[in-house]
Amino acid sequence: MAADSMEIDDGLYSRQRYVLGDTAMQKMAQSHVFLSGMGGLGIEIAKNIVLAGIKALTIHDTRHCETWDLGTNFFIREDDVRNQRNRAETCLHHIAELNPYVQITSSTIALEESSDLSFLKQFQCVILTEARLSLRKRINNFCHDQQPPIKFICADSYGICSFVFCDFGDEFQVLDTTGEEPKEIFISDITQSNPGVVTCFDNRPHNLESGQFVTFREVNGMSSLNGSTHQITVTSPYSFSIGDTSGMDPYQHGGLALQIKMPQSFNFERLEKQLMDPKYLIADFSKPEAPLSIHSAMLALDNFQENNSRLPNIRCIQDSEEMQNIAASITESLQSKPLLDKHLVKWLSWTAKGYLPPLAAAMGGIISQEVLKAVSEKFSPLQQWLFLDAMDIVTSLDQISQEEFLPRGDRYDAIRACIGDTFCRKIHSLNLFVVGCGAIGCEMLKNFALLGAGSDAQNGLITVTDPDLIEKSNLNRQFLFRPHHIQKPKSCTAAAATLSINPQLRIEPRLDKVCPATENIYTDDFYNKQDIIVTALDNVEARRYVDSRSVSNMRPLLDSGTMGTKGHTEVIVPLLTESYNSYRDPPDEEIPFCTLKSFPATIEHTIQWARDKFESSFTHKPSLYNKFWQTHSTVEDVLQKIKSCESLEGCFHVVKLLSRKPRCWSQCVELARLKFEKYFNHKAQQLLHSFPLDTRLKDGSLFWQSPKRPPTPIEFDIENPLHFSFILSAAKLFAEVYSLNFTEKDLSLEMIKETISGVKIKEFTPSNKIVETDENAKKPDQIPVSSEDERLAVMQLEGVIEEGQTTQGDLQMKMLSFEKDDDRNEHINFITAASNLRAKMYSIEPADRLKTKRIAGKIIPAIATATAAVSGLVALELIKLVGRHPFESYKNCFFNLAIPIIVFTEAAEVKRTKIRNGISFTIWDRWTIHGREDFTLLDFINAVKEKYGIEPTMVVQGVKMLYIPVMPGHAKRLKLTMHKLVKAGAGRKYVDLTVSFAPETDEDEDLPGPPVRYFFNRESN
Repeated sequence: MAADSMEIDDGLYSRQRYVLGDTAMQKMAQSHVFLSGMGGLGIEIAKNIVLAGIKALTIHDTRHCETWDLGTNFFIREDDVRNQRNRAETCLHHIAELNPYVQITSSTIALEESSDLSFLKQFQCVILTEARLSLRKRINNFCHDQQPPIKFICADSYGICSFVFCDFGDEFQVLDTTGEEPKEIFISDITQSNPGVVTCFDNRPHNLESGQFVTFREVNGMSSLNGSTHQITVTSPYSFSIGDTSGMDPYQHGGLALQIKMPQSFNFERLEKQLMDPKYLIADFSKPEAPLSIHSAMLALDNFQENNSRLPNIRCIQDSEEMQNIAASITESLQSKPLLDKHLVKWLSWTAKGYLPPLAAAMGGIISQEVLKAVSEKFSPLQQWLFLDAMDIVTSLDQISQEEFLPRGDRYDAIRACIGDTFCRKIHSLNLFVVGCGAIGCEMLKNFALLGAGSDAQNGLITVTDPDLIEKSNLNRQFLFRPHHIQKPKSCTAAAATLSINPQLRIEPRLDKVCPATENIYTDDFYNKQDIIVTALDNVEARRYVDSRSVSNMRPLLDSGTMGTKGHTEVIVPLLTESYNSYRDPPDEEIPFCTLKSFPATIEHTIQWARDKFESSFTHKPSLYNKFWQTHSTVEDVLQKIKSCESLEGCFHVVKLLSRKPRCWSQCVELARLKFEKYFNHKAQQLLHSFPLDTRLKDGSLFWQSPKRPPTPIEFDIENPLHFSFILSAAKLFAEVYSLNFTEKDLSLEMIKETISGVKIKEFTPSNKIVETDENAKKPDQIPVSSEDERLAVMQLEGVIEEGQTTQGDLQMKMLSFEKDDDRNEHINFITAASNLRAKMYSIEPADRLKTKRIAGKIIPAIATATAAVSGLVALELIKLVGRHPFESYKNCFFNLAIPIIVFTEAAEVKRTKIRNGISFTIWDRWTIHGREDFTLLDFINAVKEKYGIEPTMVVQGVKMLYIPVMPGHAKRLKLTMHKLVKAGAGRKYVDLTVSFAPETDEDEDLPGPPVRYFFNRESN
């Protein structure tokens, strides 16, 4: 059912398909997974893999719900605790609600040393949490011995430490190790040598790695390369060698090297062998010894349980000393004999009974991705261990009394055992502002609910805002939403779902977008009431804006984001770190106008061209048309202006649209057929007329060589599915724009073929139009219309009106706004067909509908595993912020779960800019000047000089230049009052100005200083 369901219900998995692809999704939809342990880590894994769309999941647990579980398992409620329900049976229906296409069953049979394990043969992957080491080894051996092997994963999280171990068998084959699009490299040269060296066109980096494979096509001269496959060796960022080419014909020009994804095998060892010599991923290179210390500590913890039939008691010195001795002995037995971190062992002993939900969330996201790799054979698996710890949170808590950490019989006992009661109460009294309530926002709110953030009845509050409504495509990663929530507000729905996890929370949902237009709502007073700002946004500009408000109001900010399996987190701390705006990514490279219009080289070019055609035909032109008739409200009004020789702006475009206006469905089909001829036949003939195939440049080289491709005119064939698809989608869109009806019968191939048979296609007549070839030329804002064309258009319009061909219904066109997510609207169908026809015209590999939709819609690929991981990592940083931890404890993170790579780095320390005379500032500094009603610009400059010892040479507000001495007229502004020169924003009594200062030497440029906050009245603050 699940495999078929994904074909039927693509909307549910649309963003995830861009991450995993159809093959991997289908493999997942045939997999049955066994998961033991419904504690905090187990439920995180269950959530993520069910959202992803496996076929079936069996959850196993023998324990009953306890109060402790309320703070670790977001699906267990107080009523479940009162009634002593089994944890697996309790969670079953909640997990089933996440995805109607995944079959969920539960098991409560005890798994013991003597248990018959044959029932595990039905599963493709077995995951163990909360299992003793002896049972893990036995089940791992059983799974490893099967043919084919059952993929095995075991993981746990105790207090401040967590781990995961993977064993996918002696030989695990991966079809695609990275998930990245295969690279296409345009070639400028290939040497005739051994080895032959391939040089990239225009010195563009190839981004390949030695050992990868490429194939060739469209190579001229050395044509025997075309279609052949070669393993490469990288010789520079712009070249690579491919083997012996000395016996081939000399290279002439052109050609593409295309990367080929080759299957790769990974070898795994059993758990019992890996215990003594573990292979592991280092996540934090500032602590390279930490993984083996955690490994020893975790083995010591299991040994302690074997000896004492219990976990170490909270903050018990005697138990921790026993743990230290066991861990030291284990470390000595390891093959590498690492240096043991005794402090870490002590803290694991002290907190082992406790639980950090954010650590489980982060680890749960990572582990879930490994489960998906196991069943889909996509992406590089973890080999074989990963260890994460939260030592940075607890290092400052050494001297706090044991009483702080002991249970109090409430839902926070698990986290209290890790950080103490005072710390917990600080979290409960937080005021948090969560901006965005999509995939990351939902995960954040779940983590905050488990921590009890904002649950203090007097002081705590979570404010969450998001203007969006829930869409079907949100459901497979925004786990607080269900199908019956579609088209309801995200923030309100998520707030209600969060309260069901923890009814003690105080949470206020809002629907306002956070932007300059809502500064009267999200005022400085609002920001100053917040303890921490948390962004869960999917676009850079919104992040930059929230960051600027956070810095302006000295508020800590936690930022994160994902793209497919990649994720990042950043912690921004007042006075300590740089901010999000301190760094700018390089802007996306724009496709040159001439490339889009005449010389596409890649499928991205043809997709953008098709998207532009959609916008032009169905959005821009109808908009111009409607604007014309709105300006001239009636036909009579237009006729009157024509007769009185008044100008009619836009008349030329209106007449063109009126003259071609279809009056019925068949004319929409005819119009689509004419567009086909224009776009895909006449355009090619015109280019070849302007630049025949033998055209040469001034240097003697051929005009048509890589990356320029000569077009081939396409002869229309209604029997060709691609040709038919273009006609059908274009005709439907024209019918919608002109408000014309059609029937199902009208859409048949026979009816359209009959209509098209009567369309008269004009022979191509070449023109003398100049074709733009300059890659630096910009697209003109609008094509100029000659005065003669305007005059003829006015005459034509007058004739049309007087002949009665313009009724009131002709004065309005429907303007279409591009919508990628509604598959019934033909938008993506049109763009896919138009793009692939243009690709065929230029001998470019076409793209399927899914890829076209992603590129045309600028869709960010998304998967629940990555969002779960970043939200957990962010919540760990939130705990540090509450504790006012020192700078070195804060960590930013970047990961790519596909490879996998996880990198923790220290937060970026704030930079101090020196002006002169010992004066310096950081992004967190604010100079302030208090004025009065008659305060002039000169008074302001003098006040800055008097208060800060340096005279401004320039004063700027945003992009507005208030005072630059060399600018004409600016000297007169010195006498103007600040009230006249600058205006405060909504609800503000101040403006932020940027001042610059003269440098120490004449050679240097003026130096910008910190923002100067000018208050209009002395009383303002």
